[in-house]
Amino acid sequence: MLSKKASCDSHGQDSSYFLGWEEYEKNPYHQVQNPTGIIQMGLAENQLSFDLVESWLASNPDAAGLKTKGESIFRELALFQDYHGLPAFKKVLVEMMAKMRGNRVKLEANNLVLTAGATSANETLMFCLADPGEAFLLPTPYYPGFDRDLKWRTGAEIVPIQCTSSNGFKITAAALEEAYGRAQKFNLKVKGVLITNPSNPLGTTMTVDELNHIIDFVVEKDIHIISDEIYSGTVFDSPSFMSILEALMQQKLENSELWNRVHIVYSLSKDLGLPGFRIGMIYSNNPAVVSAATKMSSFGLISSQTQYLLSQMLSDKNFIIKYMSENKKRLEKRKEMLVCGLKSSRIACLESNAGLFCWVDMRHLLRANTFEAEKELWEKVVRVVGLNISPGASCHCTEPGWFRMCFANMSEETLRVAMHRIKVRLVDVHRTRAAMVKSARLSPKWVKLLASLNRGPDR
Repeated sequence: MLSKKASCDSHGQDSSYFLGWEEYEKNPYHQVQNPTGIIQMGLAENQLSFDLVESWLASNPDAAGLKTKGESIFRELALFQDYHGLPAFKKVLVEMMAKMRGNRVKLEANNLVLTAGATSANETLMFCLADPGEAFLLPTPYYPGFDRDLKWRTGAEIVPIQCTSSNGFKITAAALEEAYGRAQKFNLKVKGVLITNPSNPLGTTMTVDELNHIIDFVVEKDIHIISDEIYSGTVFDSPSFMSILEALMQQKLENSELWNRVHIVYSLSKDLGLPGFRIGMIYSNNPAVVSAATKMSSFGLISSQTQYLLSQMLSDKNFIIKYMSENKKRLEKRKEMLVCGLKSSRIACLESNAGLFCWVDMRHLLRANTFEAEKELWEKVVRVVGLNISPGASCHCTEPGWFRMCFANMSEETLRVAMHRIKVRLVDVHRTRAAMVKSARLSPKWVKLLASLNRGPDR
């Protein structure tokens, strides 16, 4: 009785990424009310700097009260329905984006399209750039939600660019060509490359070489680039973040055809820790894309009161400078806490400099080098250890045994509990069993020897 879209299972809800969330929601950890529950380490939320935002709100009651100079503007905001968005909000957004890029890139408010979060922004770009059955290339590992965001309603396809741990999962020219060739074998027309920079789940910024590989590739193939840069404000260590637009400018491509085929996705969910406000955006130099995306945005608008409140906050330059600086310090400190905790259990992480998570190497804990063994380990971590983490398979990683662990959505005490559980319930148990297996392999010889030593005199 339902439509094909409503009744099909292409949403991706059966991914282990979402299944882990379901297990967590059945038994969520609470330090007092449910100390044996599952700790959520699969959620990339930034809860480390709420106090800074709350302090600003307390000091600026007019913004939260929808007032200007003490006078209510409730009526104007209640009646505002223009899907182009509040001009003042778009102005401060592009100023903030430019500042994050060291003001090396000039951005125009007219090239900005507001959307209800980055999920909506990415889907809108798919609708604008690809017809059903056409494809985008994505480097692996990638955010599991892309299987839903990019494909479910649009009918677009994803072809993975297979990256490996041998070079830290960096994109190579050969990997790009291999993915393109694979798409052609399946008769898929490739419309572009979508990257996340900084990467989710790797927590790394792209190198200049990687960006140049992508630029050279899309110039040759005459296709688009979508650069999802929602973690650009979380870079807490070198190398610094370079936007795709800055990489284009370094090659003096501002007046090239490619300039109009590059599109950026951004949001305030990660950098400002405001996912519930649903602030997303598309930045494009292509007037046709901006026009079409703006019309589509009417299906997912940002409320006028949210736009007004955040336009006031972002226009406070001193606050934004202080917030971004302090937030990066807190992220780096918390990331080091996770890395050190895992290191004490002899678990390593990919070296990272951004994001709200680490890419964790647990290959040595697998019973075999297979994705079936990875699934078994993941199920044990969720159900026995009591942590929801994201397995590499859900991120389309080519190598079993890698997992994403988030660190910014919990207190320091909760993170300590998580690290203790990993050591006691996982690593120590694994070592004990490994020792028992090793002993068992030697058992025939030793059992015979011990039996002869323990046997009493014949009777």
